[in-house]
Amino acid sequence: MSPPRGDAATMPLLATCWTTAGDAAPQVGDERSPLPLRARIETAAASGWSGFGLVHADLIAQRNSQGGLAELSSILRDNGMEHLELEFLGDWWTSGERRAASDRVRDDLLGAAEALGAQTVKIAAEMADPNAGGDGHAAAAADPEVVLEALDALATRAAAHGTRVALEPMPFCRTIRTVHDGVAVLEAIKNPAAGLCVDIWHVYRTGTDYAELVGIDRAHIFVVELDDGLREPEGSLWSDTVDRRRYPGRGDFDVPRFVSAIRATGFDGPWGVEIISEEHRARPIEQSLPELTTLVRAALAAADPAPPRH
Repeated sequence: MSPPRGDAATMPLLATCWTTAGDAAPQVGDERSPLPLRARIETAAASGWSGFGLVHADLIAQRNSQGGLAELSSILRDNGMEHLELEFLGDWWTSGERRAASDRVRDDLLGAAEALGAQTVKIAAEMADPNAGGDGHAAAAADPEVVLEALDALATRAAAHGTRVALEPMPFCRTIRTVHDGVAVLEAIKNPAAGLCVDIWHVYRTGTDYAELVGIDRAHIFVVELDDGLREPEGSLWSDTVDRRRYPGRGDFDVPRFVSAIRATGFDGPWGVEIISEEHRARPIEQSLPELTTLVRAALAAADPAPPRH
């Protein structure tokens, strides 16, 4: 039985893929974690986490191993991992070779989501800056109507596999930069299998006041991610997001106020934690995960309580 979600000490926490990956980072060569997957899951469970995230590269390595996805399913179940998310799919709105490559990743992720019972697959919008994680394919942003049609089709396909897709607005995206941009897209397609990943880092770096989150329809929020950072980016936005994120409570983001705003929408977890930084990658997860558990639960406890359910 899942613990009650009204108490900060028992609210479910989900360690996103990079939080347990050790010396691995997004779009930096081989994205596979150097750490054994079993050890990552067992350490997270022992540290109080009941949710886990996997990046595509680690997922495929496990799928191709002797134990395959069946072994992974057993490890997750044996360690009480009730919440699972997979990532990261981009280029789903494109055509040609880029779309063909994206569709292969899509099929991998959706197939694994069905086999493992993953609730969510995270997806990316179009990057604007080639130095911010994109590769500068297009001179102009994608046709908005094409994006809407492709997202609707992707969400429908995900639902057929028993999962859903969470679109992550980011400050270096061409058009879907803010949470409000994401909401507009969701309201245009009205597909219940499409929602948002709301990461405090992206919300803060787009200059969105947390108070503006309160009015978001709870049904649109699939994933929430906590982390922290300094008031101003350290280096480029991309280097700040992949090398300089901080543990909740050790930066300027005011994590409890963000949590309060999200709770006001009716969201009640699991609370994802996405720490991507050079400092974090250098630490043993046997040290970092218990510390993160303490800091995240402190931030949850310091936030305003969730409104009563009716």
